[in-house]
Amino acid sequence: MSRLDSMIRRLEAQRACIDWALAEIRPLSGAILELGLGNGRTYDHLRANAPDRDIYVFERAPAAHPDCTPEAQYLIEGDFRETLQQNLDLLRGRGVLAHCDIGSGNPEQDRELAAAVAPQIDELLSLGALVLSDQVFSFSGWESVETPESVPEGRYYIYRKRKLK
Repeated sequence: MSRLDSMIRRLEAQRACIDWALAEIRPLSGAILELGLGNGRTYDHLRANAPDRDIYVFERAPAAHPDCTPEAQYLIEGDFRETLQQNLDLLRGRGVLAHCDIGSGNPEQDRELAAAVAPQIDELLSLGALVLSDQVFSFSGWESVETPESVPEGRYYIYRKRKLK
C-alpha cells in the first residue's frame, strides 16, 4: 500500500470514529479533549460537528493553520505528561471524549507515551466517556469498544471509561 493510500485510510478511520463518538456522547454533558493538534484537521472537524462543546487541545508545539488553532484559553502547550497533570484541577472528570492522535511513528516510544498518559487522561474523563486513539491503550479502567464497520481492524482504537458497578 502506498503512503498516500495509508494516509487516506487513516483519515477516513479518524473521521468515522469521531463521527460515531460524537453521536454516542450526545446525551452526555462535558468537554472534548484533543491530544495532538498537528495540522488542526481533527480539531476543526470536532469544532464543526460539536459547536456547543468546549474543546481543550493539548499540543507540544502548535503549528496548525491559524484557522484551525483553538483560542488561547483552550490551547494547552507542552509535553502531554506534564500538561495533563497540570490541568487536573481544571478538567478533572469533565471530559466525555478524548481524541488521542499521539503516534510518532516509533512504536516503542508510542507504547511508552500511551502507558504514561493513560492514568492522567482517565482522571480527566467522566464515567462512560470515550477515548479514540491511533495507539493501543492498556488501561484497567477502560474497556475496548468495537470501531465502526468501515474502519479496518488495528487502524484506530476506541475505549470507554467503565461505569461504576
